[in-house]
Amino acid sequence: MDSEERNKETNIHLTHTMELNEHHHPATDYLLSSLPDNMLEWIENNGYDLITVCNLDGRVLYISKSVHHMLGFKAEELIGISVLELLSPYDQNLLKSKLSQYAAESQKVHLSIRNKEGKYIWAESVIGRLRDEEHAADLLISVTKDIQDKKEAEEMMIRSEKMSVAGQLAAGVAHEIRNPLTSIKGFLQLLQAGIDRKEEYYKIMVDEIEKIETITSELLFISKPMTDDKKMERISELLGDVIVLLRSQAKLKNVDIYLDLDKEQSVFCDRSQIKQVFINLIKNAVEAMKDGGSVFVNGRTKKGSVEIDIVDEGPGIPENILHKLKEPFFTTKKDGTGLGLMISNQIVEKHQGRLEIYRNPEKGSTFRVILPTKQEY
Repeated sequence: MDSEERNKETNIHLTHTMELNEHHHPATDYLLSSLPDNMLEWIENNGYDLITVCNLDGRVLYISKSVHHMLGFKAEELIGISVLELLSPYDQNLLKSKLSQYAAESQKVHLSIRNKEGKYIWAESVIGRLRDEEHAADLLISVTKDIQDKKEAEEMMIRSEKMSVAGQLAAGVAHEIRNPLTSIKGFLQLLQAGIDRKEEYYKIMVDEIEKIETITSELLFISKPMTDDKKMERISELLGDVIVLLRSQAKLKNVDIYLDLDKEQSVFCDRSQIKQVFINLIKNAVEAMKDGGSVFVNGRTKKGSVEIDIVDEGPGIPENILHKLKEPFFTTKKDGTGLGLMISNQIVEKHQGRLEIYRNPEKGSTFRVILPTKQEY
């Protein structure tokens, strides 16, 4: 072979090598399945995300050693048990529903899981149903992470917002309670003077006391811890309770609240959580109108959902900040916490719903809450 042919062959080899290098990256040499055993063992022993493989009945076939970090169990202790044994009763029903339905896409759920000490911790799990061709079986695989700290931080923010709301409502509630107390005091003085028509006065006094009880019970509700007990609730009754509480504050600001709902409309929700959403939204609407006005609460039923609009006659929200309203600590109010809308949005999303915010064409804003009318896991 002469020098010209050798140079030609060398150039072809170099060109081929360069083409391979252009399409090759060292990272492609490393897939999880192809890692050396010592690396896989290190990941198994030091990972914090919990990986589980179960059959369709929920029996554990494999669980990663990270279960010791998260729950305190050794992996071998849990092989063969039903994962349902580690869940709260509510989450058992939720997971049974997940196990019973085939879904092509992975599903994300929040679960309350019992650790070895018997304490329930919050976890976020992504569950997929995959086919094991080797054993000709469908299996459930999940990746779970501990979100207890995140949940506790969220609950702390919710408590902070609840206390802020209670403080802001106190003046209106005190005003609303003072009126029936004045009436009761007057009737008692008349009875002391020996006036007739006692039965009529007794009835009025009982009515006034019941009014005070209603207002104070709704105020106390705000300070209670949030539950997680979803069932079908009549939306007119739920909103009626909220308006009883907020009407006193609205009167002080010369605002009227109008309710237009179908009495039979029901949604699948946790009553205390959805009340919190409407307290936040209607209170915001009242506070948006510095010179008085009206708040309209309108509901309508769509296929599979109920839409409730809270419409105010305030100055409206500038278009350039609409997208920021659900962010934590963003507020347009001088004494606001910036948590109300963020918490409301989280609660609505947790109910498989949506919170939408619009600037009205003429004046004011509309906050639309969309909630499912049936149970959705």
